[in-house]
Amino acid sequence: MSVELPFAPVDDIIRRHAGDLRVSADAAEELARRIQNHGAAVAATAAERADTDGRKTLMAADFSVENVTDRESLALPVAPIDRIARLDIPDEYRVSEDARLALAARLEEYAADAAAGAAILAEHAGRRTVQAEDVETYFELVE
Repeated sequence: MSVELPFAPVDDIIRRHAGDLRVSADAAEELARRIQNHGAAVAATAAERADTDGRKTLMAADFSVENVTDRESLALPVAPIDRIARLDIPDEYRVSEDARLALAARLEEYAADAAAGAAILAEHAGRRTVQAEDVETYFELVE
């Protein structure tokens, strides 16, 4: 599976939480891959909720989001989020605009938590750069 999410916004999210630390390209790539996998799984669960309700359109509520964030306040681009949402759901499902925004908001929160954790791990290791191994270790510790 190729990574649909561009690395630049993911890199920005890591930098926002890394303080004075640098961020390796591999760390951004690893986090982008994790975001994509998590997003596809969340969308599959949302599709099950929609199916239970007799719908083929995913709505923001299917993503357990009460208030939908506006597009301008998101760091992650919505078009790739739409492609991520469709990775593990059948083709007959549609993803509403609010659902895309809700998923993007959830994935940004997921990424922010991982970025903060990876930065702590890099500092603990005495490094000045957040690396892919910090992202991997974070997920090993929390999953």
